[in-house]
Amino acid sequence: MIQKKKLSNLQEKDISVASIDIGTNSTHLLIAEINSDLKSFSIKFTDKSTTRLGERDEEGNLTEESIQRVLKTLKRFQEYCKSNGVNQIVTAATSAVREAPNGRDFLNRVQSDLDIQIELISGSEEARLIYLGVLSGMVLEDKSYVIIDIGGGSTELILADQKDAIALTSSRVGAVRLKNDFFLDSEPINRERSNFLRTFIQGSLEPSIEKIKRRLQRGKTVSMIATSGTAISLGNLILSDLGQPKQKMHGYKFKKENLEIVLEKLIKMPISEIKKIPSLSERRSEIIIPGALILKTSMEMLNFDQLTISERALREGLVVDWMLRQGIIKNEFNIQSNIRKTTIVHQARKFGVDKERSEKVTNIAFQIYDQTKNIFHGDTDSKAKDLLWAACNLYDCGKYVNISSYHKHSWYLIKNCELLGYSQSETNIIASIVRYHRKTLPKKRHESWQSLISKEDKTLVLEMSLILRLAASLDQRPENVLSSIKIKLLNNIFAIELIPLKSNKDLLLEKWSLELCSKVVKELKNLELKVV
Repeated sequence: MIQKKKLSNLQEKDISVASIDIGTNSTHLLIAEINSDLKSFSIKFTDKSTTRLGERDEEGNLTEESIQRVLKTLKRFQEYCKSNGVNQIVTAATSAVREAPNGRDFLNRVQSDLDIQIELISGSEEARLIYLGVLSGMVLEDKSYVIIDIGGGSTELILADQKDAIALTSSRVGAVRLKNDFFLDSEPINRERSNFLRTFIQGSLEPSIEKIKRRLQRGKTVSMIATSGTAISLGNLILSDLGQPKQKMHGYKFKKENLEIVLEKLIKMPISEIKKIPSLSERRSEIIIPGALILKTSMEMLNFDQLTISERALREGLVVDWMLRQGIIKNEFNIQSNIRKTTIVHQARKFGVDKERSEKVTNIAFQIYDQTKNIFHGDTDSKAKDLLWAACNLYDCGKYVNISSYHKHSWYLIKNCELLGYSQSETNIIASIVRYHRKTLPKKRHESWQSLISKEDKTLVLEMSLILRLAASLDQRPENVLSSIKIKLLNNIFAIELIPLKSNKDLLLEKWSLELCSKVVKELKNLELKVV
């Protein structure tokens, strides 16, 4: 995208970049801190304003009222960028501006009044940027994905995998456009109107759907990802309808049947009642039904029974695109391949975790893990080891809040921070491994224990938290004094031999601390701990 000013030194470690997305319904700001060493970014600040740029006059022009709302918002965003030390601003305008006869005049006016240069992007370019945004926040498996982004004026459908975008499409059907063209604000939609809208949506989406179907590889598994406001709002409504506790929407999965139930309820409600739903803003309540109809119709046409929500989309894609243009990353796969690692590193830095000590604990934990297969655990696909690694890097982040009971603070911070690339259940597992690495074992009344969905998840937490407990108990000094450990099982004696870096080094402190774990080892594994 067009840059506002030239960055003087791309070699500096942290670069602050802002992306602004001027959409049909809202204008969004995101400020990201880019770490050129890690070749990744973390989000530092977000804001949005409902600017309703999609409102048109009789000739289809952007109205003066909507232009004024955007100008006011952009001026405020400029101030945010200045106060946050932003080095670069990248800005994009989408369907509302590209379709309006006075769209270019609007861009020139923003340039003249605010000195902000906006890139007017095509539908396919919008789809590409959405794909990049999804890549930056979600680990894609070795299969194909259909990504859907329902905007105010258009719907983007993308066929992609973890390495490339295979088909980029954009259709002129969006939640605001449908609302403006077909909806009466004061009355519920009857069955006849609902069927008509479904037929209209099908016709609008058909070219995009057909393109995607043509490029699908036969026999390859395909999943669906939905991004942005409509999907997130519907996810929250489904969560509430199912009586489930509130959670972050990124990575949340819901079924088409859940969507249909919520949509059926919404259709029967007058707009005045929909506006009373706590999770919907006033503007979102006006467009939630057309947005839900587009999503439901898309799932039907593509034969999807379930989808996953991504909270990352165009704004994050603008940041990734800027990183590609500057050579900070070489290709799309660079940012996809290390999402888990970089998000853990970012969070550890944010909470002031001692990097050297966490690496030391990780090294010890992995030695215990490798030597206790079929003793402490039966992990065969390294899933548990990956989650243990994350827990080792964040286990004492709660000291950022308070040293006393820091394991509880660590659980809370991990559960509520943004761990990109990890599902909600995996985040809960990591947080719970940390929660139970010291002090008491789980109790049924613990919220951390209740948040674990399955028996398998609870078993994994018990096994990996025991390993972390042993490893963390050996971290008693700032410097590293251990060369390695050796574990032997003789009958029911679990023997750990501590081997010092220097032969004359006294390890009494480590031995004493490790022996304090004897009770837990006995309770969980019915083994007698012996430290050599």
